[in-house]
Amino acid sequence: MPGSSHPLDNPARSSLTGPHAHFAERRGRILRYPVDVTPWLALPDAPDAQDWADVAALAGPGGTVTLTALRESPPEDWEIVFRADGVQLVDESAVPEPAPEAVRLGPADVPEMLDLVERTRPGPFLPRTVELGAYLGIRRDGALVAMAGERLHPPGWTEISGVCTDETVRGQGLASRLVLAVAYGIRERGETPFLHASAANTGAIRLYESLGFRLRRRTEFLSALVPAAAEGSGR
Repeated sequence: MPGSSHPLDNPARSSLTGPHAHFAERRGRILRYPVDVTPWLALPDAPDAQDWADVAALAGPGGTVTLTALRESPPEDWEIVFRADGVQLVDESAVPEPAPEAVRLGPADVPEMLDLVERTRPGPFLPRTVELGAYLGIRRDGALVAMAGERLHPPGWTEISGVCTDETVRGQGLASRLVLAVAYGIRERGETPFLHASAANTGAIRLYESLGFRLRRRTEFLSALVPAAAEGSGR
């Protein structure tokens, strides 16, 4: 039967039609977050030619779109610039708890957060990503050295994202503490935490599994360039 049966099957779309609807930019059936919040763009489960035309209109000729949970590739004239296998993990038996050392991060901390992301490369984090949910950080001698927070928010679920630790403090369990602390806040709201990771990042996957997350599904992360001659439908 067509259509997703679970909100995590198309999590960006579930978020933008649910708790994150106030972020949604729309054209036809296409939804996306503002480009300075997070790069995810959400298609219907079975996009047609009109949907791809609307993606092109939103992004503009030569623009880049970032997609996941696709059931088919973009049209042939779209250049794939990044493609990677990924995994989606859900909280099955984690034991969340607050991290007394962690502090809540906000807009004033964004320059430091962007700097930490630049050094550690946990995945997309942009100037307004912090608006998507609670972000927690750990400081040492005043410097931000580790963080984790919330990103996609399908109904009943919240994604833990932006998990990163400066190389100078790795091996101290900071990532584990922050993941469990963010999960604690999610559980307190009556929701369930989930995660995405690159399938190649076996170290991170082992960490998440050791904390009580289990593999739910395999997915793919993809970025593509809108053809320079692409045009929207004009509607």
